Amino acid sequence: MTQIIEPPFGDIWDGLNEGRVIPFLGAGASLVGRDQAQAWQATDSLFPPNGSELAHYLAERSGFPAQDPRDSDDLAKVSSYAADISGRPMLRRRLRTVLNKPYQCGALHKMLAEIATHLMIVVTNYDTLLEEAFRAAGKPFDLIVYPAERAAFGNSLLWWPNGQKEPVPIEAKELDLDFEHTTVIYKMHGTVWPDGEQWDNFVITEEDYIEFLSRMTTNTSSAVPAQFYQYSRNRSFLFLGYGLRDWNLRVVLRNLRRQFDGPGGAEQSAENDVPSWAIQRNPSALEQCLWERRNVKIFDMDINEFVTKLSAWKARG
Repeated sequence: MTQIIEPPFGDIWDGLNEGRVIPFLGAGASLVGRDQAQAWQATDSLFPPNGSELAHYLAERSGFPAQDPRDSDDLAKVSSYAADISGRPMLRRRLRTVLNKPYQCGALHKMLAEIATHLMIVVTNYDTLLEEAFRAAGKPFDLIVYPAERAAFGNSLLWWPNGQKEPVPIEAKELDLDFEHTTVIYKMHGTVWPDGEQWDNFVITEEDYIEFLSRMTTNTSSAVPAQFYQYSRNRSFLFLGYGLRDWNLRVVLRNLRRQFDGPGGAEQSAENDVPSWAIQRNPSALEQCLWERRNVKIFDMDINEFVTKLSAWKARG
């Protein structure tokens, strides 16, 4: 029998508690605790939709003409069609209708919010479950959002200092964050805004991804706060809820690693042997290869099981 190698739960938990691990939360992170056998319904589900479910919802309403799953499951492609046919405002309203609901915070969000150490957390989901978990735990956090649909802000990011109702538009290189006293949540692909649609932003169409990647890969890197680069040096990344089938994500992760390392950073990380990990159920041979090419150790495990076992380390104190 093939021996199953489990993630280094103790090292991951200690790293989170010591602020040495940067969690990256993908779509699967918002589905922890969901019964996967139960179909998502736009009217009464406790959890937000996954990518293909959201794509099907938008495809149905926009009359998306393709039936091939390679097209109809592709959220970026369906969203591009919906924006072209019905307009960007309609697409934004559709997304708000689905995403701005009292969905259930999962065990992963709550666990991260209960960690005493302040963290930097990178999120590519549009929902606000992580922020809600932090507010419920009474833990301060600064929120940074990439403004996908705010051309008026040019190369700025939107920054909500802890407790502030209105954002501060600020260039990525000008952000001055206090990692010692507050957690920083960076929503890389935008967000739905629970208090009003004026700050809704979504990197969701093919054109949005191209624009984001263009900003991300420039020398000034106006899509990623410059302060993140130094902070991430010699820290591990923990990828939860991701797969690498989507080329957009592969490009994002490739450039994040390069940008976060900075000049000489890759050599320094290799010299100090700083690991990164990904938790993914039944990864394909291609996905395993792609993770390994990015120097990420992948573990075949359901994210629900991972959170349960990591919580056991939390209980040890």
